[in-house]
Amino acid sequence: MELFESSSKPDPSVHTPLAERLRPTTLAEFVGQAHLLAPGKLLAEMIRSGRLQSLILWGPPGSGKTTLARLIAVAHKAHSVHFSAVTSGVKELKNIIDDAERLNRLGQATVLFVDEIHHFNKTQQNIFLPHVERGTITLIGATIENPSFELIAPLLSRSQVLLLHPLSPDELKQIIDRALHDHPRGLGQYGMEITPDGLEYLIQGSHGDARTALSALENASAMARQHESKEIDLPTLQEALQRKPLSYDKSGDEHYNVISAFIKSLRGSDPDAALYWLMRMLGAGEDPLFILRRMIIFAAEDIGNADPQALQVAVAVKEAFHFVGLPEGKIPLAQAVTYLATAPKSNASYRAMIEAEHDVSDKGALPVPLHLRNAPTPLMEQLGYGKGYRYARDFPEHVVSQEHLPEGLVGRIYYHPTDFGFEKTIRERIKSWEEAKKGE
Repeated sequence: MELFESSSKPDPSVHTPLAERLRPTTLAEFVGQAHLLAPGKLLAEMIRSGRLQSLILWGPPGSGKTTLARLIAVAHKAHSVHFSAVTSGVKELKNIIDDAERLNRLGQATVLFVDEIHHFNKTQQNIFLPHVERGTITLIGATIENPSFELIAPLLSRSQVLLLHPLSPDELKQIIDRALHDHPRGLGQYGMEITPDGLEYLIQGSHGDARTALSALENASAMARQHESKEIDLPTLQEALQRKPLSYDKSGDEHYNVISAFIKSLRGSDPDAALYWLMRMLGAGEDPLFILRRMIIFAAEDIGNADPQALQVAVAVKEAFHFVGLPEGKIPLAQAVTYLATAPKSNASYRAMIEAEHDVSDKGALPVPLHLRNAPTPLMEQLGYGKGYRYARDFPEHVVSQEHLPEGLVGRIYYHPTDFGFEKTIRERIKSWEEAKKGE
């Protein structure tokens, strides 16, 4: 369970994966996350000062979460325990906390690193709370999922959430270069070099994940040596890297990030960006019906009467996709995306709906005006139901000056058509009706 027994002297054994052999043991070796580790930044000062604080490290795979947890524990000279929420359970956790309480009485701090902490359900997460509060343990949790959704609020309030970024191409290049030339921890003893196009492919294909980059480099190096070559070229890296699945969890944070980018690209009238996010979702295995539902909602909410045909297009592409299926179904999807992105935009209908809904909620069920009520019985007629109702088709332009809202909302206007697209026609039509009503 000890995290750091071999951290100061990495095992150069070829049986230890390259990514593990090259794991930084000092802050100077760490690459990336400058927003946290540059001089004067939060985490750098925490490590420098030796100040213990519970943390949640949130970031994508291969961004350095585990390494940072190790560096923090080393800086604090704390008893360090690595716990996986995937492979271990509550029983093991309680044993760790018992040991931490014993060490605490002896003046020894314990840093508990919980990898993939989001795999603990919200009831299990409560186990940490009293021990974090009392200082029995300093908790460092690592997660690839949005803590706002996956962790309980009391645990978040007692921890500092730090967001880690995917590594940049320059940062990955630095890590790859170190791996090629470090001896004995890296591949330096083999005298290998990587071709420029191979390096570019490896960096792009790793998607900011150092572990992916180093694993592929190690495999490519072994393949090249089998052919008695000192050069790691593009074909070798293509074989070694294969195709990394796109980072996308259909129930997690990236799911919401990508669909948000898609909708905002449509709203921003950017067909190119909208197509990119569409293909990102499809390539990652998103349910096309989820995308189609969002497009139908978008057509009504964000385009509305500026182009009434947009809703028809969105519904039609749903039917077309059902009929065609994948992969050809991507073609009508793309057509609909470009149509929606380039259509004139108006949320006037949506805003009118929200305002009307607010009045219904705020004012309750206001009585229907008597002149708008039907009078199917003599009694209803005696009570004034329908009295004074003016039939619109009996008047010029089929409009009539008559109140249709209940008392208390007389004169209320919800719908304000814009000057965009077909809504400009609607706006002019309403204006002409108002003039006609004045001339009655």
